[in-house]
Amino acid sequence: MRQGTSRRVHNSMNRAKPELAITSLDSILSDLDSLILFAGVHPIHFGFHRMLSKRFPFGIYYEVEQDVAYVYAILDLRRDPLWIQKRLGER
Repeated sequence: MRQGTSRRVHNSMNRAKPELAITSLDSILSDLDSLILFAGVHPIHFGFHRMLSKRFPFGIYYEVEQDVAYVYAILDLRRDPLWIQKRLGER
């Protein structure tokens, strides 16, 4: 994920509804923690493994290299799939 992206997302959500920002961030962090056990088992979409967030309509796109999961993007899956594909780039 680009440096500062999570901070921008958190700040924009915090302005909208602070309690939602905290809940969603906690949920996403929990999803990311699960990659410790489950990295690499998720289906590949647009060249990346995609894990679905347990609580929110987000997809966590990541790659696995030598037993390390590298998160590339966390995207809102309500967006147009063509936008998601363009955001992720060609793989």
